[in-house]
Amino acid sequence: MDDDGMSGSTRRPPATAPGPAETLGAEALEVFLRFPSPLAIATTSGVTLLVNDAMTGQFGAVSPIPESVRALVRRDDDRGRVALRDDGEGGVVEVPARLVRLRDGVLLMIGGPPGEPGLDELASLRDRVSQLERLAATDHLTGAWNRSYFDRMIEAELARGVGGQHLVSLVLLDVDHFKRINDVHGHATGDAVLRELVRCVQARIRASDVLFRWGGEEFAVLAGSTGYRGAQRLAEHLCAAVAAHSFPGVGTVTVSLGVAEHQPGELPADWFARLDAALYAAKEAGRNRVVVDRRGKSDAFAGGRARSPLHLVWQEAYECGEPTIDDEHRDIFVLANRLIDAVAAARDAPEVFQAALDDLMAHVRQHFADEEAILFARRYPQLETHKRAHAGLLRRAEFLNAQAAAGEATLGAVVEFLAEDVVARHLMTVDRAFFPLFEHAGPA
Repeated sequence: MDDDGMSGSTRRPPATAPGPAETLGAEALEVFLRFPSPLAIATTSGVTLLVNDAMTGQFGAVSPIPESVRALVRRDDDRGRVALRDDGEGGVVEVPARLVRLRDGVLLMIGGPPGEPGLDELASLRDRVSQLERLAATDHLTGAWNRSYFDRMIEAELARGVGGQHLVSLVLLDVDHFKRINDVHGHATGDAVLRELVRCVQARIRASDVLFRWGGEEFAVLAGSTGYRGAQRLAEHLCAAVAAHSFPGVGTVTVSLGVAEHQPGELPADWFARLDAALYAAKEAGRNRVVVDRRGKSDAFAGGRARSPLHLVWQEAYECGEPTIDDEHRDIFVLANRLIDAVAAARDAPEVFQAALDDLMAHVRQHFADEEAILFARRYPQLETHKRAHAGLLRRAEFLNAQAAAGEATLGAVVEFLAEDVVARHLMTVDRAFFPLFEHAGPA
């Protein structure tokens, strides 16, 4: 946006997410295909995207079974076994596998025991792929992620939200009077201002937020697991921080910001048009301010649209900033409220209550496993204590389950367990201890 002649044009919607070939780049793809050991690239959910020549030559037309890949992803040591299924013959065979984590998925080395020759080569390939991915995805002037990477990330974020509780917002910021900076101080100084702006913003966003160069002097922050209220707080924090920052050679620089939360079923182009309009309004209102498009499904959480005064109400203050943990915590609230609703039906339809309890228990177990894996990757020093807290909470849940089986579960017991044990004692006390792990860190 030219800040002296404000443009209200709608931004280009993201392109279709690229396939693995485009993601890797031609050079890395050639290395991958010709690597001497069997390799596969998969998503963290277990979907195989690409296999190399050695994989096809050794195992034929097979693909790793997604469930076995997900199990390996959840392991702490990244070594184990995966199941290969021959889609033509229908047979299944388990083989050793080594997992290497990439930015957008996982790389699997299949068929050899841990420690066999080739792992050093695999590590070298991983480093080469990671370097090429970063080069292809980074804006060379500022070091922020580029628009191409934004297009890929936004498709993944929106896919996560289909049919679920996942929230995602965008903050679009534009340097005020940037043309004047270039005219008065020169383009080299203007470039230095953009680089300094990126450093300033990256130091103040969460680890899960991602900063992109949108184009020219415009930048976008993708805030996952965040409604427009949380994104507004982030935008106001950034606006004040930039205004208070001293930019070498220029002094004070300000930014205007627009905020918009994605709405269910909304096309990216329509979302970006609302975001662009909010930024345009901030410019027209005098710059150095935030304008928010106040629409989004987060209204259902913030407004507490519960059918019962006993329902648990999600608040954005419960968010730690790690998207997987925040999404799963939010789903615990949804399942917990279903369980509360089912208590009334327990006498006439005990199977409804039991099914709701089973759903909550299954989700909590999976959430604990996912959370522990994330904290392990972050080297959380209190992980063993946190695991013991998880085990204790599961024991109390099993006791509630036994009460339900005996027909002795009451509404009071259910609400006490959910509100006191799950929310007050665990989420608001035990979990709060790891929240600093995901605060105030820019993209890796």
